[in-house]
Amino acid sequence: MGNSILHITNGDSLTSRLENLNLKGDIIVWREMLCEGPTPVIVGSKEFIEQRKKFLKKQYHIDNVDYENKFVSELNKLAVINNYDKIVLWFEFDLFCHVNMLAALSYLIQNKKTAPIYMVCSGWVKGLAQLKGLSELNDEQLAMHYDNKLKLSPDDLELAHHIWKLYCDEKPIELKAEISKKSNFNYLSSCIRAHIERFPNINTGLNTLETNIIKLIDLHEITSEHQLCGYALNYQGYYGYGDTQIISMIKNLRPFFMLKDGVLMLTEKGLQVLQGSEDFYNVLKNDMQFGGTAKYKYRYDPANHKLIKHSENATPTL
Repeated sequence: MGNSILHITNGDSLTSRLENLNLKGDIIVWREMLCEGPTPVIVGSKEFIEQRKKFLKKQYHIDNVDYENKFVSELNKLAVINNYDKIVLWFEFDLFCHVNMLAALSYLIQNKKTAPIYMVCSGWVKGLAQLKGLSELNDEQLAMHYDNKLKLSPDDLELAHHIWKLYCDEKPIELKAEISKKSNFNYLSSCIRAHIERFPNINTGLNTLETNIIKLIDLHEITSEHQLCGYALNYQGYYGYGDTQIISMIKNLRPFFMLKDGVLMLTEKGLQVLQGSEDFYNVLKNDMQFGGTAKYKYRYDPANHKLIKHSENATPTL
């Protein structure tokens, strides 16, 4: 690895695009999905790798060897690198990518990498009506994003490390307070807001994305769970979830819909979700974690946008 620029990309699709652009430098691929499951704060530590392997195998049947080959091997490359003139991170506007980006920055900080760090982030593109991922950009737009890459200041790096630690600890309320803070991470506040709304709604027990899937069934003539997954992927806003995550979510929501006459229809429970008339917290409760916080340990109150620690004796606000 003798080049002076190191690119850290958010996945294989973008990596292929960058290789076709013939950008100078070496590439390391960050193949993780740290927006779900436990995340010990020391990225790459024995505890971190063991907990990630355990979660990914249980939740998504990802083999330990596969994890070693696709993520740990890339992290090991990063661990021995100190001779680059600059490091460029390529991550997108959504929560999925931002959590990975924060982890990558924290890793660089923890391992005292001294090279200047730059960020290339997708999102709003002039002349386009929707947010775009990096791989959705054409070659000219991608090259322009690279030319306009942002050099991260010490304050930016300190903030990223701070946000990562809050995410890894059980401090979602303190993390929510960061929404109002200004930074060079243009989409960070939106991602934190999306994260907070991943906790179950205080009225229905479903989070924002789960509720959106119920609404999609109600609004559209959808004929299969596969088609529903496509709709959910297209209308998920700042989450950036992949099809594997959405499919898992749809399976958990099966009590709320059924296939009738070739079309997905809401059950009585699904209709009650839309009406906000019933709390299904105990129907859906599982052991999912978001970083250091159990999903069902807190609840989101949409009336005042607050997170509340769940009490088994609490009465839902209907």
